[in-house]
Amino acid sequence: MSTPTTARTPYVIGLKRGWIEFKHSVMSTDIIGFLFPTLIAVIVILFLRDVDVEGAPVSLGSMSLPSLLGMNLVFGGLAGLAGQIITEREDGTMLRAKSIPGGMTSYVMGASVSSSIFISFSIALILIPGVMLFPGVSFASPTSWLLVVLVTVFSLAATMPIGVVLGSMFTNPRLMGLVMFPIMGMTAISGIFYPITALPGWLQGIAQVFPMYWAGLGMRSALLPDSMAAVEIGGSWRHLETFGVLGIWALIGLVLAPILLRRMVRKESGSAVAERQERSAQRGGPR
Repeated sequence: MSTPTTARTPYVIGLKRGWIEFKHSVMSTDIIGFLFPTLIAVIVILFLRDVDVEGAPVSLGSMSLPSLLGMNLVFGGLAGLAGQIITEREDGTMLRAKSIPGGMTSYVMGASVSSSIFISFSIALILIPGVMLFPGVSFASPTSWLLVVLVTVFSLAATMPIGVVLGSMFTNPRLMGLVMFPIMGMTAISGIFYPITALPGWLQGIAQVFPMYWAGLGMRSALLPDSMAAVEIGGSWRHLETFGVLGIWALIGLVLAPILLRRMVRKESGSAVAERQERSAQRGGPR
């Protein structure tokens, strides 16, 4: 009877750790740093509430709000976990987790739970006032609730393992720019702030490879009138394609993340951490 209990322990610890990390983030300045760019984006699209899009029954601002939620899901899932792993690898947190039986399992579980709650919390903070401020954005029907939940779950499942992969590949927090630039590129071509059908066909094809477009499309399908599908590719919300592509990315991440994470953990040692901290101090210069 002790074996199942022992096997469950890292997951229980991970759940508790994730909840503690989330509460710490909410009480600290972390939430301000995460929400500030999004709040700026919301203010910008408020000025687009009266900007019409040809053939669309709602304004450009109302069209952009659900897309912004999809962007936050992908951005948080990729950059959030990647940044945490890179930073905590350098400061020795990862090494301490490695030294405890089941420590890496509880560490990854805790980071994933914390990020998931944090991202969902930020989505709610934007969505609740957004429904009142943007005409045409509706969250009233059971279908809307179900789609928002499903898109959130699938988007996080598609992006968080990839965030672990990216975090396992870099050792220097300053290299996060290498993670951010591709995400910004995905945002630019994924129809987040303007209908993707306005882009050249080859860019539309590239955008549809990545989760950003599908997360935004899924949120638009949940929160906008059905008639808005007319301005989308193929004139349809394409729910099957949405969950199919996000599911494929989730499978890719779940295959790659354990392999790269194990390889990274094997390389962790006290001397490696000390060397990275010394390089970091040298980059900071004399005080």
